[in-house]
Amino acid sequence: MLEGRWSPEQIEGRIALERPDLAVSDTTIYREIRSGRLDRCIGGRKASARLRRAGRRRKRRDGSELRGKIKVSHELSERPAKAEGRSRIGDWEGDTVADRCGGACLVTMVDRMSGLIAGGKPPSKRKGPVRRVMEASMEGRPCETVTLDRGKEFAEHALFTKAVGAECYFCLPHHPWQRGTNENTNGLLRQYFPKSCDLDSVDDAEVRRVYDELNRRPRERLGWRTPYEVYHSTVLHLL
Repeated sequence: MLEGRWSPEQIEGRIALERPDLAVSDTTIYREIRSGRLDRCIGGRKASARLRRAGRRRKRRDGSELRGKIKVSHELSERPAKAEGRSRIGDWEGDTVADRCGGACLVTMVDRMSGLIAGGKPPSKRKGPVRRVMEASMEGRPCETVTLDRGKEFAEHALFTKAVGAECYFCLPHHPWQRGTNENTNGLLRQYFPKSCDLDSVDDAEVRRVYDELNRRPRERLGWRTPYEVYHSTVLHLL
């Protein structure tokens, strides 16, 4: 580990190949690193510093993601059947859209039936600012369910549920199509705010203008009506 920068997985695998009588698991090695007991063996230096990613393991052996993992309240399979058929207003899909600078982001809350987009721009992608924008975007709107991915920015979903009264349901990791309405809307947003755009320099009024423009854009799946018309059960004269 020190001289050849072998990972605990490589150490375990090679020992099993050459000296199975000395079998040791990579989990045991990681545990010793985290405990600090191996630091004394190398003169007080951090043993974890000799590892790739400083000892942080991104995935378990079963392939499940560890990085950014949050505790979820409900799996998507628990979402009520009424939310599946897009038969009512108030079932939302949520996500964030970020730039490459890592500053501000956009919160996108999209109604599954109408495609109406709500949300706004928090100053960062941290859980607190994102949750507050989500709550503000649902104020005065029917909100029955919210479907999210498992990003760290949604770690305060329990506080959101307490404030709004709607349960949150979480897609499987790496299954963006389970929030297809939201993903398609995010793609439309990228026409206005590409990844190269610095969202810190975009003011709230511009974000609202773009959201409003998308809500008044005809959609084929709505029979060329707009999300605004479907959501509000009204007719606009756009031409």
